[in-house]
Amino acid sequence: MPRLRHVEPYTAPGYTRVRRGRGFGFVHSDGTAPGRAERTRIVDLAVPPAWEQVWIADAANAHILAVGVDAAGRRQYVYHPAWRERQDLEKFDRMLDLARRLPDARGATERDLALPDLPRERVLAAAFRTLELGAIRVGSEESLAGFRSRGLTTLLVRNATVDDDTVRLRFRAKGGIRQDLRFADAALAGFVERARERSSAGRLYAWMDGRRFRAVGPSDVNEHIRSRTGGDFTAKDFRTLRGTVTAAERLAELGPASTRRARDVAVRDAIEQTSRVLGNTPAIAKGSYVDPRVIAAYELDRTISLRGSRERALLDLLGEG
Repeated sequence: MPRLRHVEPYTAPGYTRVRRGRGFGFVHSDGTAPGRAERTRIVDLAVPPAWEQVWIADAANAHILAVGVDAAGRRQYVYHPAWRERQDLEKFDRMLDLARRLPDARGATERDLALPDLPRERVLAAAFRTLELGAIRVGSEESLAGFRSRGLTTLLVRNATVDDDTVRLRFRAKGGIRQDLRFADAALAGFVERARERSSAGRLYAWMDGRRFRAVGPSDVNEHIRSRTGGDFTAKDFRTLRGTVTAAERLAELGPASTRRARDVAVRDAIEQTSRVLGNTPAIAKGSYVDPRVIAAYELDRTISLRGSRERALLDLLGEG
């Protein structure tokens, strides 16, 4: 893996993209233009034309090669491939560490879910359990205001219903995707039933603070995850774990493939299943949420066991048990 240089966009030396006619020009922070080879390198980065405030590193080994602001006002990055590879390895190793720690965390979560009324501990335990079962995005006020998309912390009471011990969550997620999730969990159902005694317009994950309710935010949830597991995890690690487990489970259900084409079809099927569960495109599901070691194992006719804990089976498959 090449040695990378860490850079600070807009502060480190680099190029600014400026529009010239139907195309773009590039001006270095020292006022010079790039040479032919350097310009080719910049163009090959394929920074989207719609991005504004584009900054491009002048070092080919920078960990961030370019940055800009998209049409929605969000800052976007082009990373060095080696940096992405390194981050992905760390992400999937962290996911496996979460899988190892979940059994111990579940006991405390179950205990807090049994608390009466809606204290902060019970609400955070319910959020933790929902992440385990549904792996939904944590949500943010910015996404709600800018895109009308909801996640865990911005769900309303009316987004949740209960039928016996089954919880159903229906909401508009990122990208306008309509999520319709069902979880069979008696403890979580009990929490939702209690929460539904409040106004349907209130936040679902809100705790009773005296005579008022306070909604939990992303930082509350992530702090609770770290406290409960004893590891440096966030809500996104639950999505990575759920995505990888979903793909591994589907490949195990399909069983070994006898030809290259059959293997490709099975992998595509597993990725599509994962994308439906997570509410992502297949490309994002495969690139961001499925550990490539699961697919590599399938190509060697190795899959997880469909008996017992899926997390334990995943650890065993990848030799991390």
